[in-house]
Amino acid sequence: MEDKPDTPQYAPFFGVMGAASAIIFSSFGAAYGTAKSGTGIAAMSVMRPELIMKSIIPVVMAGIIAIYGLVVAVLIAGSLQPESYKLYTGFIHLGAGLAVGFSGLAAGFAIGIVGDAGVRGTAQQPRLFVGMILILIFAEVLGLYGLIVAIYLYTK
Repeated sequence: MEDKPDTPQYAPFFGVMGAASAIIFSSFGAAYGTAKSGTGIAAMSVMRPELIMKSIIPVVMAGIIAIYGLVVAVLIAGSLQPESYKLYTGFIHLGAGLAVGFSGLAAGFAIGIVGDAGVRGTAQQPRLFVGMILILIFAEVLGLYGLIVAIYLYTK
């Protein structure tokens, strides 16, 4: 295969790194959010076991973060072609993967910390539940912003 100025052999590397970044970082954020919220649920359920199912919401929201990264990673991986992959496309795909990956990482951290403190607080004062849900929604939307930017970049 002969290198052309806009399609060098190493161009797909950037697309692959974008796909990998999307799933790795968003999954790491989701894992942290699940683990941190899960420890809060376990601690809370010792005294109030009837609230376990109500308190599972942060874990579900953390799992959605990984889905955002999976969507972008599959989109990028589906468009990888070694012969006609342009360097510009590789950079765009790398940017898309990093956008959804790092925003998913940040959102997962936020969901984990809010979920942990929120379920523990809700066990002591049930009126905190609505406030916890609102804060979790604001944390989740950070990952959604990354997904929107990633899809916008991908379509360029």
